This record gives sequence, C-alpha cells and structure tokens, in this order.
Amino acid sequence: MFVFGNVVGAVAWLADMVFNLLLLVILLNAVLSWFRLDSSNPPLQLLERISNVVCNPIRRLFPTMASGIDFAPMIAMVALMFLQRIIVPSLQGIAARMG
Repeated sequence: MFVFGNVVGAVAWLADMVFNLLLLVILLNAVLSWFRLDSSNPPLQLLERISNVVCNPIRRLFPTMASGIDFAPMIAMVALMFLQRIIVPSLQGIAARMG
C-alpha cells in the first residue's frame, strides 16, 4: 500500500508545481500586458494562450473590466491559490496515511 501512497505524494507535488506555474504565467502575462510588445512573438503567444485558458471562463461569468482594467487575472490567481491550499495538503495527507 505504501507504493500507492508514494504515487499520491508524487501527484501532490506535481499538482503543487502546476498551480505555481499557472500562477507565474498569469502574473507574467498580466505584467507584460502593460507594455506594447510584439504580439507575433511565440513565447508571448504561449503565455497569452495559457493565461486565457484560465481567465476566459472568469471573463464569461463576470464582467471583470472596470475602467479599462481587467480583474480576471487577479480573480483567477486568488481562485488558483484557494484550490492549491485545499488540493495539495489533502493529497499530501492521503499519501501520509497510506504510508
């Protein structure tokens, strides 16, 4: 049973890394949106696509534009941090109980 616990522990670590990466991508994309950069730049397009996967559902549900400021990245980051604080410790606890 300890092998399954190790697998769950590895999934918890991977989930933590994914959450941190998403938070970093959204923050970086939000900061870069303040500057006029070449939109045909592939790394910037990748940041935009990844950020939009998380932010577009929020933009559809709530009108997040207020006087030209898009609050969807901030809402997405708070939601991701909330989920990270629930999911990762839960998986770590399950892994610890399994041995």
